[in-house]
Amino acid sequence: VQLQASGGGLVQAGGFLRLSCTASKYTFSNNGVGWFRQAPGKEREFVAAINWNGGSTYYSDSVQGRFTISRDRPKGPVYLQMNSLKSEDTAVYYCAAARSSSSATTRSLYPHWGQGTQVTVSS
Repeated sequence: VQLQASGGGLVQAGGFLRLSCTASKYTFSNNGVGWFRQAPGKEREFVAAINWNGGSTYYSDSVQGRFTISRDRPKGPVYLQMNSLKSEDTAVYYCAAARSSSSATTRSLYPHWGQGTQVTVSS
C-alpha cells in the first residue's frame, strides 16, 4: 500500500486545516489508518487513528476535542480535520495504514507510510 498525505500548509493560530490521506496501487479500505506527526528534533508521535469502517477512533490527549479523523467508505480518503490549531501543532504529518482492520496507537503496528505533509501554525 502506497499512501500520500496532502493538505498541509501555513495557518495562523486558531485556524483550521484538513489533511487527506489517499492510497495508490492498492486500497486501504480494510485497514485501520492512523495519523502521526513529527516536529523538528522530536520523536514521531501518534495523533489519531480510525478503524476500517470508521466505527472506532482514537486521539492523543493533545488533540482530543480539536481534531477529527474520518474516512469515506468504501475506498475513499482518510481525513484529519484540524481545528483551533496551536503553534505546538507545527510538524510534518504522516498517514499510515495498519496491518489489521483495527485502529491502533502504536507506531510499530503501521507498516505502510506516506511521505508526509508540512503543517505550520504561526502564533
